[in-house]
Amino acid sequence: MHLTLHADYSLRVLLYLATRTGRPVSTQEMADAYGISKHHLVRVVQTLAGQGVVDARAGRSGGVTLARAPADIRVGSVLRAAEPDFHLVECFDRERNTCPIAPACGLKGVLSEAREAFLAVLDKYTLADLLDRSRPNLADYFLSTAAP
Repeated sequence: MHLTLHADYSLRVLLYLATRTGRPVSTQEMADAYGISKHHLVRVVQTLAGQGVVDARAGRSGGVTLARAPADIRVGSVLRAAEPDFHLVECFDRERNTCPIAPACGLKGVLSEAREAFLAVLDKYTLADLLDRSRPNLADYFLSTAAP
């Protein structure tokens, strides 16, 4: 199982915003904090805004904030919205499948069950749970690594 950068960055954006409650955060600030492309983060923020997880406002006084409490943001839901698909193998995609043994193969069912188990575990956790599990405190970590 491999998550795309879009999904990875979606979770990073949410973690960053959860440590910056009370003020809008620019995509540039998050890009600088993580050392990643602002262009990618803009698209990630658009995905999260479309999902209703963040509020994004343009302009000088704009920025990005969480639209819901961390306890109300499920990790599994975020990943489902951020990932284009969860096709672990070619036969999961009916339109593009060229595997000649697909009709007789039992692997697809097993991998499908594994994918559902993976997502079920993520559905148990919220953004608040991720914050509780973070070591050291993320807000302190971001402050200690900020560029001068």
